[in-house]
Amino acid sequence: MSKALSKAKGFKKSKSGTYLSMATTAFGAVGVAKQIKKARAEHDRLRLIDATVSAVAIVTGLALLYRELKRLGDDDVLLG
Repeated sequence: MSKALSKAKGFKKSKSGTYLSMATTAFGAVGVAKQIKKARAEHDRLRLIDATVSAVAIVTGLALLYRELKRLGDDDVLLG
């Protein structure tokens, strides 16, 4: 296995990969915000509950990624 391929496989467990995951997860919040706005405008409680559950999932995902980022600390795969 080449050195470049080895680094690419370790990207997910690097600080850069974690930041990228956090950004894509946070980007999902835009869709949830639109869903909440539409549900409120239509007074649709079921869609509002669905959007709220999705928002909680996004917050939980970001919290898990933040915890992983703290665990990485100085042990970054791509830097070493």
